Amino acid sequence: MAKKSMVEREKKRQKLVDRFAKKRAALKAIISDESKPMEDRFRASLKLAELPRNSSATRLHNRCQLTGRPHAYYRKLKVSRIMLRELGSSGQAPGLVKSSW
Repeated sequence: MAKKSMVEREKKRQKLVDRFAKKRAALKAIISDESKPMEDRFRASLKLAELPRNSSATRLHNRCQLTGRPHAYYRKLKVSRIMLRELGSSGQAPGLVKSSW
């Protein structure tokens, strides 16, 4: 059950990233603009620091949508290698044939 909550946590982070993306980009543009006065750039950096920590895109992590596993993640399918193997074995992944030799 704990793994499902990680999937929900990632969804919540994604919503925060989407919600604050424009504001974050505007503040970063002010901070990096050398023509602006130092006081304005400093105020913008303080405002950027006040934004929620999880609103940063670097906090997002690719996770399996079925188990929440963060490793061996297939981006196109949004599942981990273990779930891909199980789905292939049970015939639920179209076009995938599990082979062994």
